[in-house]
Amino acid sequence: MSNKENIPKLRFKEFSGEWEEKYFGDIYSFLQTNSFSRALLNYEDGDVKNIHYGDIHTKFKSNFYIQDETVPYINQDVDLTKIKEENYCKEKDLVIADASEDYKDIGKAIELIDLNNEKLLAGLHTYIARDDKDKMALGFSGYFMQTHNVRVQMMKMATGISVLGISKGNLNKLELTIPQKQEQEKIASFLSSIDKKINQLSKKDELLQNYKKAMMQKIFSQKLRFKKEDGSDYTKWEEKKLKEIATFFSGGTPSSTNKNYYNGDIPFIGSGKINSDNVEQFITSDALENSSAKMVNVGDLLYALYGATSGQVAISKIRGAINQAVLCIRSEENLAFLYFWLSFKQDNIISTYLQGGQGNLSAQIIKDLKINLPYIEEQTKIANFLSSLDTKISQNRKALEETQKFKKALLQKMFV
Repeated sequence: MSNKENIPKLRFKEFSGEWEEKYFGDIYSFLQTNSFSRALLNYEDGDVKNIHYGDIHTKFKSNFYIQDETVPYINQDVDLTKIKEENYCKEKDLVIADASEDYKDIGKAIELIDLNNEKLLAGLHTYIARDDKDKMALGFSGYFMQTHNVRVQMMKMATGISVLGISKGNLNKLELTIPQKQEQEKIASFLSSIDKKINQLSKKDELLQNYKKAMMQKIFSQKLRFKKEDGSDYTKWEEKKLKEIATFFSGGTPSSTNKNYYNGDIPFIGSGKINSDNVEQFITSDALENSSAKMVNVGDLLYALYGATSGQVAISKIRGAINQAVLCIRSEENLAFLYFWLSFKQDNIISTYLQGGQGNLSAQIIKDLKINLPYIEEQTKIANFLSSLDTKISQNRKALEETQKFKKALLQKMFV
């Protein structure tokens, strides 16, 4: 154990004095878990639920409320008679994933806050750690196990090559610095309020996304129509091919062997950066003149033809040059309307023209797409409405990101 002063940088004013140094094994004891595979689990029915280590890595929140999580049942035909009652999960238990393919998730833990009187077991590649000595306040350990100090120790203890593991023996050697229980309770309560805000913003994001998707479905199927200012209907939508209403061009890549072509002042926009306001690569004016790279302006419609972002569309936020993986679309029609229509059609385009989601699109495919086109004034109303939804989504996501950053800073400052 270290000799440093064990006082956090940020603390509630009613508490003072140093935190106490303990080993994980001084507080927790391990209980037996099962090794049931995914094949023995289902999401329909059962009497006992089961925590799989993969769900700790990908789904479950660090402070676990069973009513808020989707937890699989153990199949009814699995024999559970040999499992002792003491090995069923209890509230305040830590369930720790003992295996991972990367360091950032090794030893990832959840604390069971509320089990809603349901029976729960911990399964394959998990440990149950129980505070039999009642040293920890409910909710504190779930946050404590996320702290930088604990995570660094976990990563150092991990063994293995392709799959990392961590042993109970090593976990028992984890060095913990903890306050008295009353201070733990105050910290857990405060951080829980931050988590509540994060959950609210996350749910709002999901609701806004689903609402936007539903509205786009109604708008582009013409089940929902906008009206003129006097309340009368706009004219019937007209089917056209995109090539009838727009012009198209893609770019190219300057020779990578010519050093004079790179590190210039012209942003070079690849297919993965069409929706970004900054890029990593820049080219020179010589590169632009001596290659197929072409300039696009702020407000141009950019469409990704190649790579992992195939089918994505964006309105350019910067003036720069594009390569051959990006298609620029210009039109006298409302470009924001075309942007939303192409976004709406993305999944359909990929499933129709890319086998298994793999491969590249072509400019000709996009030019030949058929679009039902409303009168320009209705296009504008549609674009404005959907843009307002995007603004709300963006504002909510910004608030979510800021709250998540705030929590991360608190985890660094409120713990030793």
